[in-house]
Amino acid sequence: MQRFAVFFAVVLTAAALFISGLELPASAMGKSVEAPRLSIEELRALIGNTEVVIFDVRLGDEWTKSNEKIQGAVRENPEKYKQWAGKYPKEKTLVFY
Repeated sequence: MQRFAVFFAVVLTAAALFISGLELPASAMGKSVEAPRLSIEELRALIGNTEVVIFDVRLGDEWTKSNEKIQGAVRENPEKYKQWAGKYPKEKTLVFY
């Protein structure tokens, strides 16, 4: 019985490690979590560039009540990124605000 308990504990630990390794956070993979930031002038220079997609990812009232929106920006819900992330080309520069 003790052998089974040890075996079971080892299997559970291995399974947990495997499952947690499927989606490691960026910080655990040695990648920076902080995204580079643009100044207003740098962003203005990118507007209209066909190699850049500008996303407005503000939520709810923050977006609907705002009078300030970037012309040509794509509105996407950041909480549902798995639903829309694949439709944008990986070779483009993506800017989120």
